Amino acid sequence: MVHERVLAIGHDHPSLVGHFPGYPVVPGVVLLNEVLETLRRGSAASLVVTGLPMVKFSSPLRPGEVVTIHVDEERAGRATFSCQVDARLIASGAIEFTPGTEAQAERV
Repeated sequence: MVHERVLAIGHDHPSLVGHFPGYPVVPGVVLLNEVLETLRRGSAASLVVTGLPMVKFSSPLRPGEVVTIHVDEERAGRATFSCQVDARLIASGAIEFTPGTEAQAERV
């Protein structure tokens, strides 16, 4: 199953303060959170992330840039993802997960 979202991290996002003055860049953890949210929104069950065995950041994401997040569930418990601004690859990787309760998913 394939899940896709298009979004932009605003210039006013709280993580951008001091990251980096004069040349703001969206922190990788913020982008990864959006990847996981894309997977969770596309799933009927609550998911608990058990691993990120491979993550590669290829290009910085600037605030306000429109990024397309593409998540492909390859099989039960594993998905791959890519994040792109137009044709420019921002990040890619793999996610391992397991079904869980909503309370478990909120703790991650």
